[in-house]
Amino acid sequence: MEQRILGLDPGLAILGFGAIQCSTPDVSNPCALEQVTPLDFGVIQTPAGTDMGDRLQMIYEDLHTVLNQVKPDLISLEKLFFYRMGNTIAIAQARGVIMLVLAQHKMPLVEFTPAQIKQALTGYGNAEKYQVQEAVARELNLDKIPKPDDAADALAVALTAWYQH
Repeated sequence: MEQRILGLDPGLAILGFGAIQCSTPDVSNPCALEQVTPLDFGVIQTPAGTDMGDRLQMIYEDLHTVLNQVKPDLISLEKLFFYRMGNTIAIAQARGVIMLVLAQHKMPLVEFTPAQIKQALTGYGNAEKYQVQEAVARELNLDKIPKPDDAADALAVALTAWYQH
C-alpha cells in the first residue's frame, strides 16, 4: 500500500511543507520492508510589511498549488503552541486559511502537538529542535538536515503521521 503524506508547519511569515511517500509491504510478501522517501519540501513565505489580507491570500493560493502538485492522501498538521502571545493571532489567522484550503480539497487531516512530534521522532517529548531535525535526516536517508528549519519541521510532522498509522 502506498500513501502520500503532506506535513505542514503553520506560520504567517513562513509555512513549512514536507511531503513523503510511504510504502507498506503487501501481506503476500512478508520479507518486504516499509519504505519512506521524501517527495518534496520547502516553504511558503509571505513578506513582512505586506497587508495581512494579502499575506493570507498568498498562503491560500500557494497552498492550493502545493496540494495540486503533491496530491497527498493525508495531511498532517502541527497544532498551535505558543511561547509568546504577540504572534498568536496572526498565526491563528494563517491556520484558518490552511484549514479552509484543506476543506476545499476535502483532505483528511491529523494533528499533533510539538511534544507528540518530538516523542515520535526521538522517543523524548522534550527533545531539542536539532535532535528532531537530525532524526528527520536519518529517517529519510538524507545527507544533511533539510533547510530551512520550517521545511524540516514539516517533514517531522509528516513522519509523525506515518508512525501513527
